[in-house]
Amino acid sequence: MLIKSAALRGIFMSALLASTAIPALAAEVTPERLLNAAQEPQNWLMVHKEYNSNRFSQLDEINKDNVKNLKVAFTTAIGGLMGAGTNPMGGHQATPLVNDGYMYVVDSWGAVYKIDVRDGKSGKIVWVMDPGVDKADVWIPSNRGVALYKNFVISVTADGKVNWTNADTGELVKTVQVDDPKNGYSLTAAPLVVGDKLLIGGSGGDRGARDHITALNADTGEQLWRTYSVPAPGEPGSETWGGENNAWMHGGGAFWVTGAYDPETKLTLWGTGQPVPMYDPEYRPGDNLYTNSTLALDVDTGKIEWYFQYTPGDFLDYDEVGSRQIINAKVDGEDRKLMGYFARNGFFYTHDRTNGQFLGAKQYVTKLNWTDGIDPKTGKPVEYDDSKDIQVYKVGAPSRRDQGAIEACPHIQGGVNLFPTSYSPKTGAVYGAGMEGCAEVTTDPARSDGKIAWNGGQAVNAGRITGSITAMDPTNTEQKAQKLFDYPNYSGVVSTAGGLVFTATMDGTIHALDDETLEELWSFNAGSPISAPPMTYAVDGKQYVAILVGAHRIPYGRITNTPELQDIQNTSMLYVFSL
Repeated sequence: MLIKSAALRGIFMSALLASTAIPALAAEVTPERLLNAAQEPQNWLMVHKEYNSNRFSQLDEINKDNVKNLKVAFTTAIGGLMGAGTNPMGGHQATPLVNDGYMYVVDSWGAVYKIDVRDGKSGKIVWVMDPGVDKADVWIPSNRGVALYKNFVISVTADGKVNWTNADTGELVKTVQVDDPKNGYSLTAAPLVVGDKLLIGGSGGDRGARDHITALNADTGEQLWRTYSVPAPGEPGSETWGGENNAWMHGGGAFWVTGAYDPETKLTLWGTGQPVPMYDPEYRPGDNLYTNSTLALDVDTGKIEWYFQYTPGDFLDYDEVGSRQIINAKVDGEDRKLMGYFARNGFFYTHDRTNGQFLGAKQYVTKLNWTDGIDPKTGKPVEYDDSKDIQVYKVGAPSRRDQGAIEACPHIQGGVNLFPTSYSPKTGAVYGAGMEGCAEVTTDPARSDGKIAWNGGQAVNAGRITGSITAMDPTNTEQKAQKLFDYPNYSGVVSTAGGLVFTATMDGTIHALDDETLEELWSFNAGSPISAPPMTYAVDGKQYVAILVGAHRIPYGRITNTPELQDIQNTSMLYVFSL
């Protein structure tokens, strides 16, 4: 029995409970279990597996020697798509969660699915919670995962709501409206549970939202604190938003990838999106804090304890929302608490995560033209001039409005964008998979004030877009290995104790790579584009690899100069593999 919508839920509930012969139960996901998630390698209890965002699995049944024998164990159809071909209206970006043989996934419209994967031969849908989002009002259907807390599955929707669903029955228990979608506000990142707090990162910057992280009481939904990424007048950093347009009111700085949490320092680390309008810096002169930054927030108060801005005054849409890796390693013989990060601007950075100290940065994309490098002392682009309101870097001009089109490399989408990265303590490498290519960017001030759009211009692909996966050493920022793909990667990475790295590309191919050389050891083509990350879990000691297949609208735009993929069809499926 499936619960189809909020409106029908009450009618179906008694029938569901009466007709379920075997209770679909799993142990409650307590704060203690989340804090010690590494002790449950069979489960995947939060979007990045653990608070450190390493996405490393201790499972090793599938390994370098036998991965060639990996085969499809089962598939399950998941809703969430309307249309097909090269104009999809939905698509997957979520990481499935698994708790004691039950899987939880969310589609692009925010509908949550509980799937029984215990027998390893099929994925039986136990219930569906459809929050009833008005699809006509959704700008770009996008949802990157759910959170598990006690006996709830907590999910978000594009219209700014947080939903608590009973994990056993599928009953929608509670809904909290976090912000008004009329302000451009949206929710796309998976919530992060820390203790009894629920951290919610706001999205919608491209539509003129002034974004924030909000902490709710995970039991009641009561707001505990809220921290904006764009300061209001008089607040620290507000002096970096100049001009006569009150640009701070619609400044962006979105949080659309779930942050990490460091229990040692009680800091939660999140990346922020670009300033808005993204291509028109003359509308918003200044560095535009705290966009394009890492923010380290006190989890109890929301206070910004430190920040680091990667591309001040950005005019190339280099959001820096991606995964922050919490790593403990030796640097020059000294134990250091590191944060590793594949930036969308084409550089891999390391910081001291306790105070934000910049330690190093190296280029990881194959083509980069927007700067001549990163200053080894400050971590800023070498062309950065703090006396200027409009940064030019290497490719810009004092007036972008007068300059016309420019070619920007990497592409406005990166490099590594939102796609989750992984750190393997086995190899000591951080793995980032993304795109290779450039974009042609044009400023148009008519598109800067929300009357037409909030983007301040437009960007198109400058030629074919391909992909890559790169292994970087966080102790010295040196490249350890790289593999190039024929097609862009919008998926992300998981590394395993079996010596493997899994990822996927937009032609529908799922890849298993050697974690040291990045040599391909196995692949499978699902026949449809992929923009969701792989994960791995185990039931009764048997290991599985799972991934959602079916891309959303933005990735489709990255294959427009790829003739052989023009007629590739979109789908909406869960694929699960085993030996």
